[in-house]
Amino acid sequence: MIRVIIERIVAEGLEAPYEEAARRTLAHALAQPGFISGESLRDLRRPGRRVVLCTWRNVNDWEQWFRSDVRRECLAQIQPMLETGENITILQPD
Repeated sequence: MIRVIIERIVAEGLEAPYEEAARRTLAHALAQPGFISGESLRDLRRPGRRVVLCTWRNVNDWEQWFRSDVRRECLAQIQPMLETGENITILQPD
């Protein structure tokens, strides 16, 4: 099992459309083999900062989703709302 942390900085004023696009992306991820769980969080001290936490069965399942056409299409909708590119961290238990 692995955990994936995706950090994004949403441009001011685009928070609502971002949340909608992020929910659609998470809905697509739910259907992917190896997806276990996911949640989207908002930083209370930095309103534009969003963190997505996902749990995947293994890194191969994550990488298939990461490279999938569906994720690319979802990211194409999200990317214009971001101030910078997303930062992804992949973690595994010790």
